[in-house]
Amino acid sequence: MTMYETSDLHQRVARYEAALDELRAAHQDVRTVLLDQVLYERWQQIGAELGFTAAAGAGQGGAQQQEPGAMNQQIPQMSEAWAG
Repeated sequence: MTMYETSDLHQRVARYEAALDELRAAHQDVRTVLLDQVLYERWQQIGAELGFTAAAGAGQGGAQQQEPGAMNQQIPQMSEAWAG
């Protein structure tokens, strides 16, 4: 392998590593959106279908804001699946 080929290989590896870091960051962003918005909204929808209602004053630090954490404790396999 010549010096040129080694240099080109190092450049390609560096570009690959940068792309992989960017992909991981994008994956984390998508995961955050899913957990913070889509999944929470789905939990609310399922709760409504099961007859649960939002706590009064939920926008003012009420019980509803604690709901996602409590649900994670009740359904640990779901939070573990998202962690991987």
